[in-house]
This record gives sequence, structure tokens and C-alpha cells, in this order.
Amino acid sequence: MKTEIRQCQNCHHDFQIELEDFQFYEKVQVPAPTWCPECRAKRRMIFWNEHFLFRKKEDVEGREVFSTYPEEAKIKIYDHDYWFSDKWNPLQYGRDYDFSRPFLEQYREMIYEMPWPSRSIRGMVNSDYCNQASYLKNCYLCFNCENAEDCLYAVGFRESKNSMDFYWSMELELCYELTFSDRMYQSFFSSECDNCQNVWFSRNCGNCTDCFGCAGLKHKSHHIFNKPYSKEDYLKKIKEFNLGSHESLVKIKQKIREFWLQLPVKYAHGSHNVNVVGDYVYGSRNAKYVFQGSNMDNVRYSQNLGFDIKDSYDYTNWGEVSELIYESGSTGDHCRSVKFSFDCWPGCQDLEYCISCNASSDLFGCFGLKKKQYFILNKEYSKEEYINLVSRIKKHMSDTPYTDKQGRVYKYGEFFPSKFSPLAYNETVAHDYFPLGKEKAEAQGFLWREPHKQEYKITLAADKLADHINDINEGVTKETIGCLSCKRAYRILPRELEFYKRFGLPLPRLCPNCRHLARTSMRNPLKWYKKNCMCAGEKSENGIYVNTATAHQPHNRNNHCPNEFETSFTPERPEIIYCESCYNSEVA
Repeated sequence: MKTEIRQCQNCHHDFQIELEDFQFYEKVQVPAPTWCPECRAKRRMIFWNEHFLFRKKEDVEGREVFSTYPEEAKIKIYDHDYWFSDKWNPLQYGRDYDFSRPFLEQYREMIYEMPWPSRSIRGMVNSDYCNQASYLKNCYLCFNCENAEDCLYAVGFRESKNSMDFYWSMELELCYELTFSDRMYQSFFSSECDNCQNVWFSRNCGNCTDCFGCAGLKHKSHHIFNKPYSKEDYLKKIKEFNLGSHESLVKIKQKIREFWLQLPVKYAHGSHNVNVVGDYVYGSRNAKYVFQGSNMDNVRYSQNLGFDIKDSYDYTNWGEVSELIYESGSTGDHCRSVKFSFDCWPGCQDLEYCISCNASSDLFGCFGLKKKQYFILNKEYSKEEYINLVSRIKKHMSDTPYTDKQGRVYKYGEFFPSKFSPLAYNETVAHDYFPLGKEKAEAQGFLWREPHKQEYKITLAADKLADHINDINEGVTKETIGCLSCKRAYRILPRELEFYKRFGLPLPRLCPNCRHLARTSMRNPLKWYKKNCMCAGEKSENGIYVNTATAHQPHNRNNHCPNEFETSFTPERPEIIYCESCYNSEVA
């Protein structure tokens, strides 16, 4: 067994399967993939709506509910509480396996007859406008998160409170507009910071207090643009910035971007990693082509993972003490050996081709089951019958595979075809990571759906808002504001206004969704490029940055760094990109 180059049956580009990959596939007893890693990721992501909520009529009572799925989706919806209750029986949809038809054809037929849960949530208190979430209290428009209180407009977080407009962060309090930051208190407009307090417009700072516009500082206080100030001069200078003015804020952001480009950045976002090729990865080892994750061991081709994940490939979203997960999404919380499945939790084991199953084991081709074992297509079997029939079905899947309209063949070992998802491409996180226009999406076999526009009368255009927060009164909470970007309506909640007033922040001119897109647009793409370190000895290659260290390992000030790496910084990016050794010599 050795490394092989194969052609993706979807995009027809070559991709590599390494020796370690083959060893993993043998371990979990699956055939090698026929799709490349990027196409496999898109196929999983088409099932995952991370940050949209729709209004859809619930079938049981005919009332509107907030839903993962839009009204146009051709599925039945039950409100979350009803769906998780004993008021309906998913076993009534069970059926015998038909060896005259492809398995996936039978599975799709069953799941489209069954009701789907409106949202994927648990332990929510006064947080009706949230989804993909656990144990929230008094939260609003928060997604893919857990254990939070009094948070608004945030995605991908946990253990936070009294914070707004942030992404992929944890343990925040009284924070605003943060990304990829942890253990932060009363900090604003910053990214990749850890354990900081009262930090503004800063990047990659650790254990800092009272810093503004800084980058790469550790254990510092009262710095502005990396320059030290006395406490008195620092406070005086901050006041001069006039942070309550939206116009001033725009100018400050531009100045900070220009300053940051004068300083080197590490080739990958992350820390405390061993043998990792990835980005936004922390505390992990033996991880390759992983994007956003922490505390992982032997994980590949995966995205947006939580913590404590072992021996898993092609895993999108969640984690939390899980292992042996393959080609699955939104699955986690002490799960083990789950393959080709979506939205299965907690404590699921030995599941294949399942959707929305909970606390179950030994299921194949099931939907909506809770605390069940030895079921196939929602029908129960003895242990011996189950093992025998699953073996026969897997062989049948390879002998009589499902083929879609594009001619793509789905034998055993492939995730669900995209047409099985009730969501359109542009309603899912696939569009966030791999943007496509309508024509390209449809050409690749994805559904595209034009957004349904709610008819709200705009009472105030965003560009007509008072520039300074001091000139805003409570009447603004009664206005319907038109977003500067998408022109859709949004509101300022009373508790939101109270937050802006408390910290002297100007009102946002964009709606919550456009603000989220602005944050994630700063994130590197989910692609990998081979590059050389840009440290040229005394200076960076472009001559902008002068090194401060007397020498870098493994070279000195008279030689160019020989190190190469794989990075998600695109070739045309203007940043000065250093290898970890050179970067740590300058910054750490």
C-alpha cells in the first residue's frame, strides 16, 4: 500500500491518497474515497445551515415556527419540542430493505416522508431565535454555540456572556466584534487574541491590557500601535480617537490595516501544535488539512471542529470528545464510529447513513431515532439479523449503486448526494467556505434558491443614523433600518443600544448577517498553497519590515530563510508571511 493519485469523479481534478489515509480507511473499514477533499467537504456542508433562520409552517398545528429550513423546502417540519417528544413515532415509517433498488434511493424516499426537526437545539432558555445550539439563556441570533448567556449576533462560540457580534471565540465577557479570540474581557474589534482585557483593534496579542491597534504583543499594557505610553498619556490618546463616531471608526480601521501590513504574520493561525498542516488550529497533533479546530489527534480533511477529537477524517462541525468519525457533519458529544451521517448526537456509536438520530447505536440508514439499537431503515432487528443484513446491504450498494443526474456513482463509502439535502447551496455554510454564483452552483448539481424577501417598511436608512453614539436616543429602537450593504431591514434592540451606550460604540450600519459576512471575509480561505518563508535575513523580502532579532534559526541575518510550508494565505495576499521559527524570533 502506497500513496496514489486518483481523479475526483466530481470535479475531475487529481487528488492524492497517502499511505496514512489508506491505513485509516482500513481501520474504519471503508473503501478509499472517489471524490477529492474539497468536493467531499462541499457535499457534507450542503446539509449544514449554520447561521440562517427561516419561517416555515409546522405540519402538526399549521403555525409558523423558526426553522433551519425555508418554506420552499419540500419536507415536513415539526417544532423542536414536538419532534423530540413521544407524540409521534418514527418507527411507523420503518420498512423492509428492497434489494431490487439502490439503498440511497430507498433512504431518500423514507426521509422525505418523515418530519424533520425545526431546529437542532437543547437546553434553551429565552433563546428562540438561535439554532445549532445548547444551553443558551437570553441569547438572540446565536448559532453553532453552547453554554452562553446574554449574547447577540454570534456564531461558533461557547462559555461566553454579555457579548455581541463575534465569531469562533470562547470565554468572552463584555466583548464586541472579536474573531478567533479566547478568554477576553471588555475587548473590541480584535482578532486572534488570548487572555486580554480592554484591548481594542488588536491582532495576535496575549496577556495584554489597555492596548490599542497593536499586533503580536505579549504581556504588555498601555500600548498604541505597538508603542508604549504612560497610563495618563494612553487614556488621553484614546479619547482623541473619538471612538463613539462611526466616521472616526472607519478611518481608524483603515489606519490599523495599513499598520498591520508592516509587520510579519505566521504562516498559519494557531499555537501549541505538533505535526499540523492547517489553519486556525490549536493544541493539536498529527492533523493535516484541518481548518478551525482544537485538541485534535490524527485528524484530516476536516473543518470547524470543537475539542478532543481523535482518529477522524472528513469531519465537518462539532466534536466534543468524539472519535472514529468519518464523512459526517454536525455530529458530536461523546460519539464514536459514526460514518456517512449528519446531526447525530449525543453518545451515538456505530452509526452509518443516519440523520438526526440521538443516543443510539448500531443503526444503518435511519432517521429520527432516539435511544435505539439494531435498526435498518427505521425497522428493528435482532443483533444477528442486523449484522448479517448490513453486510448484505453494503455489498448491494457496491453492486447496485445509486447514480445521480450528473452520472456520479454512489457506492458504499460515499456521503449522501447533495440533492438529499432540503437546503439550497446558498443557504448553507458551503457557500461561505466555497462561494459560487448561481450558474456555477447549478452546473455542479447544487440547488440554488433566491432569498425570500420579507416586506418590511424601512423607516430609516443606515446612512442617516447620527454619526456619534451620544447623539442617538432610545427612539432608534423603534426604527426599521435599511442595511447599507444588502438594503434589508434590521432593528436595534433596547439591550443592544444599552451596550453601545455603555462602551461608547457607534451604531452598526450593516444588518447582523452582513456583519457576520464581514467578519468571516477576513478569515483565510479553505485552500492550501506551498510557500517559502519571506524572511530575507535582515529584512522581509519586500523590505518593509526590519528584523529585530540578531539571528533566526536555521539561518542568520545574512541569509534568506530556507523554510517552506503549506499555508492558506493566497499567493496574492500582501502580508509578510514568516515561518514559525522566524515569526517566534520576532514576536513571541
